Amino acid sequence: MSDFMMFSLAPMTVAIIISMTCALLGNFLVLRRQSLISDAISHVALPGIVASFLLTGTIASTAMMLGAGVSALVTVAMIDAIRRFGRVEISAAMGVTFTSLFALGVLLLEVSQASGVHIDVQHALYGNLESLIWFEGVGLSSLVDPAALATLPPQLARVGVVALVVLVFVVVFRRHLILGSFDSEFAASIRARPALVDLLLVTMVAVAAIAAFEAVGSIIVIAMFICPAAAARLMTNHLGKQLAWSQLFALISAVVGYWLAGYGLIALGLDMSLSAAGMIATVAGLILLLTCLWGPQRRGRAVLANA
Repeated sequence: MSDFMMFSLAPMTVAIIISMTCALLGNFLVLRRQSLISDAISHVALPGIVASFLLTGTIASTAMMLGAGVSALVTVAMIDAIRRFGRVEISAAMGVTFTSLFALGVLLLEVSQASGVHIDVQHALYGNLESLIWFEGVGLSSLVDPAALATLPPQLARVGVVALVVLVFVVVFRRHLILGSFDSEFAASIRARPALVDLLLVTMVAVAAIAAFEAVGSIIVIAMFICPAAAARLMTNHLGKQLAWSQLFALISAVVGYWLAGYGLIALGLDMSLSAAGMIATVAGLILLLTCLWGPQRRGRAVLANA
C-alpha cells in the first residue's frame, strides 16, 4: 500500500484528471470536425517553450507553461486569420500554421543554446508522469494529514484547477456549444455567438493541453482529445450519453494504461516497465479500434474520417 501511495497515486490521479478533461472538450472538437486542432496546439508549443528558455535561461515549469501558452494563443490567432483572410478551409489553415510554428521551434533549437537541454523531448513529447512521486504518502493516513497533503506534486493542483475551469465552461456554455456544434448558422441567427464560443472552446483546449505538457507531454494529450470522444461517438447518437461514454473511456484508458505500463511486463516475468503516457495513449487507441469494429453506431465511422 505504501508503495502505491508514494509512487502511483499522484501520477495515476494526474493521468485520470487530464484524460477526462481532454475527453470532455474532445467531444465538441469531434462534432465540429476540428479534432486535429488539438494536435496542432500540442505540437506548436515547442517554439514557445524554446523562446521561454532563451528569455529566462531556465526550464522551470512556470516559465515553460507561459511560453507554451503564448505559443498556443498565437496558433489560434494564426489559424483564424489564415482561414478568414485566405478564405481556405480550417484544415488547410491548421496545416500551414502547424508546420510553420513547429519548424520555427526546431530552428530555434538548432541555432541556440537550447539544443543542449532536450527541452523538446522532456516538455513537449513524453512529460514526466512517472516522476510525480509523493514522498510523504506512506499510508492511508497521509490522505488526511495536512502536512503530507502539502507535499503533493504541484502538477496535481494545476491540472485539478484546469479541470474545474473546463467543467464550469462546459456547463455554462453547454447550450451554445451544442448549437454551434450542430448548426452554426442557426446559432448565429439566434445570436448565440458561435464564433465567440468557438474561440473560447479552442482557448480551453489550449489551456488543457498546456497544463498537461509538464506532466504527460503531448502524446497522451492528443490521444485523449480524440480517442475517447471518437469512440463515444460510435457508441451513441445522444450527446449526453456520448459525454458519459467519453468520460468512462478516458478513465479506463488512464487506469488500465498506467497499470500496464508499470506492472504489465512484470506480470509476464520481465523486469522492466514502459512509458505511462505512451501506454495510456495506446489503450485509448485500442478502445477506439474496438468501437470502430463493434460499436452500435460504427456505420457512422465516416465521422472519424472527417473529424
